Parts: sequence; structure tokens; C-alpha cells
Amino acid sequence: MKHITTLSFTLIFSLTLLSCSSSSKEFAPSQNPTLYSITKSSAATKKEGSMQKALDSWLQNDWEPTVAKDTKIQEKYMQKEEKKSTTKSTHYVDKKNKPFTLQEYVDKASAYMQANPSDYNNSNVKKLQSLPVIGN
Repeated sequence: MKHITTLSFTLIFSLTLLSCSSSSKEFAPSQNPTLYSITKSSAATKKEGSMQKALDSWLQNDWEPTVAKDTKIQEKYMQKEEKKSTTKSTHYVDKKNKPFTLQEYVDKASAYMQANPSDYNNSNVKKLQSLPVIGN
């Protein structure tokens, strides 16, 4: 009796596995057409994310104008460009075909920090340090 039960269980189990494996076709994800009906691979490249938009906006509206006003940065990393209009005015633009250096970023960051000093009372550092410590 025990032998028949084990044999029938093994037979049912093997038939179930065989029917499952033979009914489905194997596809690589790139060859599966139903995958593309759910999510399209080009959808992520069409629209920018909110973080990227915020970063681009901050760079264009805050970082670049602030850094471009610093005289040390103008002398070291930028070149004069004169506008030919009724009044001659000079403004500075980045030099073309110059390699990026880490020192340039450090200089620009220090110029930005001097122009926009951070307020310790409203900083995230103070907020984190004021949280209660759990576990000690």
C-alpha cells in the first residue's frame, strides 16, 4: 500500500512537471513581445526625471551665475567676450576645448560657498545632531 501511494505521488508529480515545462516556450527577455507591451525600453530616455530637472535648473540659475561673478575664477578659467552693441560690455565665458580638472571644481566650489554661506542653524547637520540617539 505504501509502495502504491509513493508510486502514484511520483507519477502525478512528474506528469505535472512535464506538462508545465512543455506548455511554455523559452524566450530571452529581449525576444519576449509581451514584455514590451508592459514597459517600453525607450520610455525612460524620452522624459527627464524631476531630480535631473532640479539639478539642471540649479546649475543654470544659481551655480553658473554665482561662479562667473568671481574675479579669481574669471582670470583663471574664463576668457573675456565683448558684446558688440551700442554699449561695450564685457562678460566672461568658459574657455573652449579646455580639459576638466578637479582643481577647477574645487576653486569654483569655494567661490560658490563664499558667495552663499550656509546657515548652521537651518542646516541638516544640526537637525541630525539634535535627533535622539537610540541604542547606546
